[in-house]
Amino acid sequence: MALQRNLGLLGIAALAVTITVSCGAEDRTGETLKLWHYENETSAMAIAWNEAIEIFEEETGVPVEFEERSFEQIRQTASQVINSDEAPDIMEYNKGNATAGLLASQGLLSPLDDAVEENGWDSVLAESLHITSRYSEDGVMGSGSWYGVPTYGEYVMAYYNTEMFEEYGLEVPETIEELEDVMQAFVEEDITPLAQAAAEYPMGQLWYQLALTQADRQWVSDFQMYENPVDFNGPEISYASETLEDWIEAGYISADSTGLTAEDAGTAFINGTYPIFFSGSWWYGRFIEEAQHEWDTFLFPGEGMSPGSSGNLWVVPETSQNKELAHEFIDITLRPEIQAIMGNNGGVPVAADEADVTDEESVALVENFNLLLEQDGLAFYPDWPTSTFYDDLNAGLQGLVNGSLDPETMNSQIGADYEAGLDEN
Repeated sequence: MALQRNLGLLGIAALAVTITVSCGAEDRTGETLKLWHYENETSAMAIAWNEAIEIFEEETGVPVEFEERSFEQIRQTASQVINSDEAPDIMEYNKGNATAGLLASQGLLSPLDDAVEENGWDSVLAESLHITSRYSEDGVMGSGSWYGVPTYGEYVMAYYNTEMFEEYGLEVPETIEELEDVMQAFVEEDITPLAQAAAEYPMGQLWYQLALTQADRQWVSDFQMYENPVDFNGPEISYASETLEDWIEAGYISADSTGLTAEDAGTAFINGTYPIFFSGSWWYGRFIEEAQHEWDTFLFPGEGMSPGSSGNLWVVPETSQNKELAHEFIDITLRPEIQAIMGNNGGVPVAADEADVTDEESVALVENFNLLLEQDGLAFYPDWPTSTFYDDLNAGLQGLVNGSLDPETMNSQIGADYEAGLDEN
């Protein structure tokens, strides 16, 4: 009888535990995670995140309502949209002072410090990638609370059409002088060498890369984080603007690029119209899928810095109704298996097990990113310092391309824009 009574008590205890667990379990009926990002469906990020969505839905029972918004749509409307009832619960957003930093300083993004500590994301991500995730009260990157989490890295490089290089007997350049020789060889064959776009970011990134060839790390800190005043008539910026003018006059860059978008330039490289495209690693997976010719990449000639950083951030709007669900999704995108999918589809994972990235082309991409990390070579992007500098720089470079501005005038113009933007920060 004693044994029966004990078993009965155990049964009652087990029932009590079951009832407690059932009552304590989170009821997510009717919930939806609203997600926005701007990655093309064939990109490495989108491929990996689509898998993450499936895992999230399976593990939580919560459906994901995904909307793809363009980079420009989100950039131009984010501050209004995420401060409204239309805001997503989680979205991809550009990192930097002028973007994530600005929204954080305005109280529009939810701080993620507790989620970072709970999930150990600060240990998962290399310390150099923390810079673009943390922002001060004034919205300056590098310190303060976490307002975003990157799941990939990125950097700017030269993509080149290996078939065209072979046809004309050209080698990968190792110096800027050799790069100019290669471009001149194409011009002599009536081929414009550089796919470019001045209406959006590619021209600005090339301009910044040229400035970086004359710069040191302190200049980058001055330009990006306001440690000291920046001389827009100094050797770094003067060299960039004057070199671009020389390249335009030499026919290395088409005058038509003044009105072209990044998509225009990228698809022109895909189609084989231009032999060289200077842009970011976010194109890599797409070129693997869509390029109509053989291609490869090289870092900009020289052993200096390049535009690059952590990738864009997962941010959680302060108006999000499902912050905990958003944190769960972020954590899934940092799992090694999701990171490996990204790495094997032409992305730059930040938390993958190296042994899991086996695609030969992708290994080379990741190795170059790690090389830049090792030589402290990630110099961020030219549009980051102020909320208007992206448009200001594009306008100046369009003037340089169409001949309405000379380098000195353009430098003075964008310098004044830069200072005005800092005064508004």
